[in-house]
Amino acid sequence: MIHAALFDMDGLLVDSEPHWRAAERAVFDTVGLFLTDDQCKQTTGMPIPAVVNYWYLRHPWAEGPGATLGEIADRITEGAHERIGALAQPMPGAIDALNFFNERDIPVAIASASPMSLIEVVIDRLAIRDRLTLWHSATLEANNKPAPDVYWGAARRLGVNAANCIAFEDSGSGVLSAHSAGTITVAVPADFERDDPKFAIADMKLNALTDWSPDLFAALIKLKPTPID
Repeated sequence: MIHAALFDMDGLLVDSEPHWRAAERAVFDTVGLFLTDDQCKQTTGMPIPAVVNYWYLRHPWAEGPGATLGEIADRITEGAHERIGALAQPMPGAIDALNFFNERDIPVAIASASPMSLIEVVIDRLAIRDRLTLWHSATLEANNKPAPDVYWGAARRLGVNAANCIAFEDSGSGVLSAHSAGTITVAVPADFERDDPKFAIADMKLNALTDWSPDLFAALIKLKPTPID
């Protein structure tokens, strides 16, 4: 029996990834690092401090007022907050997927690498507060994704075993996080990396959340029965 459904947020429930990339490019431009959109896709699913460190190690810039690694991360996050709060839309099938579990009285939670402040922005933008039991940020745990901490933390707050949860993720980092936590893991990769072997560890892979159905739910449970607490 599934005791909870855990959803990643960026790129899975909300089309925020293009807005994150736009914010990254705008801020990195100010320190002379001119990235393409495809280059920004290389760090999809990584926490923003890790993204900043990733590019600093490869193309270091002169740190100064407003240009330290921490300040760059803060500026990117602020820019993404503004763009997502004003422009973001739900990913195809996202609301229906939440409703699927609501209709079956299965608790639903967000387990995101993003800070709680952005999770709140997205919840309000998509008007999904009443569809969620709770929302949890990996920034409140010891380790962010790809570590399993956020999934363990969300399960703990729900009072369930992570092994009795189904988790939906769109990034390789997120799939590794959910898989390492012991959840039944469903990957929903973006088009540009759908065939990447990093998604092979997922128990099921979808082209989009619009593919989710009662038949797939039943097949997944049959494929990997959940343990009893």
